[in-house]
Amino acid sequence: MFKKKYPISREFFPFDRFTPPMSRRFVLLAQWGMKTPKLLWQDPELDVKTLMIPGYRGEEIEAYVISPQGIPSPAPCLVNFHGGGFVFEGYDSHYRLAMTYAKRVRCRVIYVRYRLAPKHPFPVPQEDCCAALCWVHDHAQELDIDRECIGVCGDSAGGTLAVTACMMARDRGAAVRPLFQLLVYPWLDGRGDSESCRRYTDTPMWNSTLSSKVGPIINPDPAATPRAYQSPVEAESFAGLPPAYVEVAEYDCLHDDGVLYAQLLMKAGIEAELHESEGTMHGFDTVFSAPTSQRMIGQRTAYMKRMFEK
Repeated sequence: MFKKKYPISREFFPFDRFTPPMSRRFVLLAQWGMKTPKLLWQDPELDVKTLMIPGYRGEEIEAYVISPQGIPSPAPCLVNFHGGGFVFEGYDSHYRLAMTYAKRVRCRVIYVRYRLAPKHPFPVPQEDCCAALCWVHDHAQELDIDRECIGVCGDSAGGTLAVTACMMARDRGAAVRPLFQLLVYPWLDGRGDSESCRRYTDTPMWNSTLSSKVGPIINPDPAATPRAYQSPVEAESFAGLPPAYVEVAEYDCLHDDGVLYAQLLMKAGIEAELHESEGTMHGFDTVFSAPTSQRMIGQRTAYMKRMFEK
C-alpha cells in the first residue's frame, strides 16, 4: 500500500493503484513472460517488418519497422526507444503508441528492442540505441526514409536512451543529425536528489524508491560508462543536440529531470518545449484511452508533424 494519497486522476485506474515489485528475481521472471503483443500485426493500416540490425560491438538486436499504408517515399522516420527501467520489454501501450505515432504523423517508426539488464547493464542499452540510430541513418535508402528527416523519441528509460543516442552520435562525429528529441517523463538525472525524487518516494507505477532498487541492477559498474551517458543533465555541453519536446507528469519522481533538461537546453540556445500533464503519475499513458493520455498524445504528434514539415 502507498504511504501517501496523491490526487491522481481516477481516469488512470487501475494503474493509479499499481507499483511493480523490484528485485532481480522479479525482473528475470517478468522478462521471461513478456512477449511482443499480437496487436502489432493486426492493424490493417500498417505494414510491419522485423529486422535484425547491429547493436553494441556488432551483436544483433531486433527492430520493428512500422509503416502506414500509402506513406510518402522517402518517408520521415521516428526512431523509438521504449521505457521500462532498462529491465522490462515494452508493454502493449508502448506498441500502441508507436503505431499511433506512425499513423497520425505519417512517418515510418523504427521500434528498437535494445538489450536489457541485468544480463546487459550499462552501457549496453545506450550503445545499442546509438548503434541503431546510426544504422537507420546509414541505411536510409533501403529503408526508404529521408535521412534528413529523422527524429528520436522515448519515454522514461527510453527518454534516457533517446538523449544519450543523440549525445553519443554527436560526440563520436556520426553523420546522423536528428531533427528533434521527443521525451516523455524521461529519466535524465542520475543523482537522485531532486525535489521530486525526495517528494515522490511511493507514487504508483514508478517512484524514487524503485529507482534506488533498480540502480545496482542496471548499472553495477558506474566507472564503465561516461557520466553524461548515465545522467545526461550532468553533461559538460549540450551544444549540437536537437530541439526537444519534453513532457513531465505531475506526481512523478522524474518530474524535475525533464524540467531541468529543458532548462539546460534553452540555456544552451536550443529550442525546447516543456509540457506538464496534470493529475498524472509516471506511465499514465499506459491507460491509452484515458482523456488525458489522448490529449498528451495529440500534443506529441502535433509537435512531430510540425518538426517533420519544417
